[in-house]
Amino acid sequence: MSHFNYENAFSRNIGWVTDSEQQLLRNKKVAIAGCGGVGGVHLLTLSRLGISNFNISDFDEFEVHNFNRQAGAFMSTIGKEKCAVMESMAKDINPESKITTFPEGVFEHNIDAFLEGVDIYVDSLDFFALEARKTVLSKCNEKGIPVVIAAPLGMGVAFVCFQPGQMNYEEYFRFEDAKTEDEQFIQFLIGLSPSMLQRSYLVDETKADFKARKGPSTPMSVDFCAGMAGTYVLKILLNRGKVIAAPYGIHFDAYKNKMVKTWCPFGNRGLWQKLKFHIAKKIVLSD
Repeated sequence: MSHFNYENAFSRNIGWVTDSEQQLLRNKKVAIAGCGGVGGVHLLTLSRLGISNFNISDFDEFEVHNFNRQAGAFMSTIGKEKCAVMESMAKDINPESKITTFPEGVFEHNIDAFLEGVDIYVDSLDFFALEARKTVLSKCNEKGIPVVIAAPLGMGVAFVCFQPGQMNYEEYFRFEDAKTEDEQFIQFLIGLSPSMLQRSYLVDETKADFKARKGPSTPMSVDFCAGMAGTYVLKILLNRGKVIAAPYGIHFDAYKNKMVKTWCPFGNRGLWQKLKFHIAKKIVLSD
């Protein structure tokens, strides 16, 4: 701690942000639900950006199968709580950080505390953590907290942002239109990735298993997510740069050498999205 100096530690950010903007970032507060794949990298990236206040949540512990993508997954952290490990790593970057952990996860009974004083929420929950995700997104909408979602798909990132006063998460994803939980997962998938750029190079479709609640991942996609989410956190918190928010989204895929700006003006109730829903349902829920 005696060797740490905030201004020196984050001095190389200056130029892309001003000295006064760096101090603004220093005092902002970010909530991140999920400390595994994208969540852990989000926390470290935003810590290196100089943000010093976080609320983080995760009920899980690190396991060997996390090694391909999770920032806190090492032989030395197997069996350790993700929240505790990631808090320690973030404070190793910035010892002045104030991090409140929610190691039981986020639920109705603690969501207000999780979002207390928060300037922006970065969604990092597991794809299949549907109830927790709806709980957080609903409360963010109620409190007027901006939401950033950067999803690791294939070897790229699918991105959507929800800004207060604009299209909200339910108007976009239309979870309540779905009849079953599986259909809600499909609504989430096609909303995140209307372009489905990643689909064509999935070499083993059996590994994308909705029924087992598991899917394949790559470390590259997680890193792309951190870069995308971190950039939007910066733009929203500093109120500069164009922010692309729902009903618009962005999908960048390094494998396909493509970037697509998506537009779903009626959310998942749009004609093309309904068609994609029926196609995806046949694919992912087929026996």
